Amino acid sequence: MTDAGTNYENASLTTEALAHLGEGHIAYVKQIRSEDVPGLFPQAPHIAPGLKLFALHSADGTPIMLTDSREAAIANAWSQELQTVSVH
Repeated sequence: MTDAGTNYENASLTTEALAHLGEGHIAYVKQIRSEDVPGLFPQAPHIAPGLKLFALHSADGTPIMLTDSREAAIANAWSQELQTVSVH
């Protein structure tokens, strides 16, 4: 398939290039359990088990912030001029 002279059949994206796609521009919000916090945010204080929390991640998956509401995570992304996307 071609579009405006570009041949997409032979185009490839390296794993490294894919990891950097959207870097500095895109973030996603992921619901996590409080039991998952130490693995994502080792510097966070102890949080009681059984809580539903929300983590904001950069496009490459790096955790940015932790909050107790999805809306707060999205607001933080917007304040950093990051576009949030949905992931399932």
